[in-house]
Amino acid sequence: VQLQASGGGLVQAGGSLRLSCAVSGTSFSMYAMGWYRQAPGKQRELAARITGGGTTTYADSVRGRFTISRDNAKNTVYLQMGSLKPEDTAVYYCSQTRGQYDYWGQGTLVTVSS
Repeated sequence: VQLQASGGGLVQAGGSLRLSCAVSGTSFSMYAMGWYRQAPGKQRELAARITGGGTTTYADSVRGRFTISRDNAKNTVYLQMGSLKPEDTAVYYCSQTRGQYDYWGQGTLVTVSS
């Protein structure tokens, strides 16, 4: 399984970005996908998650501003980020959970300037 995240960049506070994560491998629709983020000097944390059935969960810090979605025909998961804040600055990683195993992409940097 390989995950390729893209879409990061520099954006001003209040702006928007959409991250994408393309996943190789079979049976994409069966597995939960997550977006995690790691800010400088901090631990990696879950930002949003979507199950194979489409149920979503969000960290309190992003709820109402971020939306996770998936396109099973394209083996891709998205994170639409809006009303961005400087504290959203982090490397964002996508992850796929297959049973007891988590697979990770390489990360994409999001920088929000004030």
